[in-house]
Amino acid sequence: QVQLVESGGGLVQAGGSLKLSCAASGRTFSSVAMGWFRQAPGKEREFVAAISAGGSITYYADSVKGRFTISRDNAKNAVYLQLNILKPEDTAVYYCAGSRRNVPARTPPEYAYWGQGTQVTVSS
Repeated sequence: QVQLVESGGGLVQAGGSLKLSCAASGRTFSSVAMGWFRQAPGKEREFVAAISAGGSITYYADSVKGRFTISRDNAKNAVYLQLNILKPEDTAVYYCAGSRRNVPARTPPEYAYWGQGTQVTVSS
């Protein structure tokens, strides 16, 4: 069992940066891949980034590649998402998710654990 709590969201101007954190509890954290998803009003939840259990493999959505960076610290039971060069279309609730496996995945059904989400709003 893994419990996840996100933090770090907020209001930022276009071109700015934020760093999201996800604190995890549970002894299995270091053995599972982690992901970040986002959901804008009226839209489906979409994949943003994922990282393998050991941190050596990362995946990104094309829309954020080169601007966002996912990382994890297994000693601290934490996963992070650095958001740079933010755009208004990045506005959404961002969710941290824990996978069922140790390899990263891009689809929500691959993830068994979800946080409550943190709001990111980018003004133009």
